[in-house]
Amino acid sequence: MDLNTAVPTPSDVPLKDVPLKVAVILGSNREGRFGPVVAEWFLGRAAGHPGIETELIDVAETEPPATGAAEVAPRLAHADAFVVLTPEYNHSYPAPLKNLIDRHFAEWQAKPVAFVSYGGISGGLRAVEHLRQVFAELHAVSIRDTVSFHNAGALFDDRGVHKDPVQVDGAAKRMLDQLVWWGRALREARTRHPYAG
Repeated sequence: MDLNTAVPTPSDVPLKDVPLKVAVILGSNREGRFGPVVAEWFLGRAAGHPGIETELIDVAETEPPATGAAEVAPRLAHADAFVVLTPEYNHSYPAPLKNLIDRHFAEWQAKPVAFVSYGGISGGLRAVEHLRQVFAELHAVSIRDTVSFHNAGALFDDRGVHKDPVQVDGAAKRMLDQLVWWGRALREARTRHPYAG
């Protein structure tokens, strides 16, 4: 698959009106993980944002020998932008997430990446700072604003609903606004001029 070819769109629809395809990557596969709660919350926020289509990619389903391991490359290549949901493990991010990232290269190039992190007192922000370095090496553009959940387990009720959503919903909207701006700009640039990474 040539990842630098023009984005396929119906000829009568301007590229700017084609929904941005956002791959949401759930970065932990630990048993008893909190990630699905964060993923469901984020997908709910993204569903209300105009111009976005999301697809969840769960590292638990992409790690070999999982059946989805071979199918993840075209899903990443098809995405216009990424949102990585990551916990913080020992001041960094999970090994399965690193494995998913490292198994691919061109799929990330010239695309924006945003981060939603969760953890204890740091809220996963140290994991995000490490990920920024990795994605810079892969020629991706990291979004400045993030969403982080400090002491995440205490912030959601038993149904996975955030107990005090005003601030965090605002943070998610700001981040998504930035992601959409960069996603559209980079998609148009890749369409006009194939990226020579």
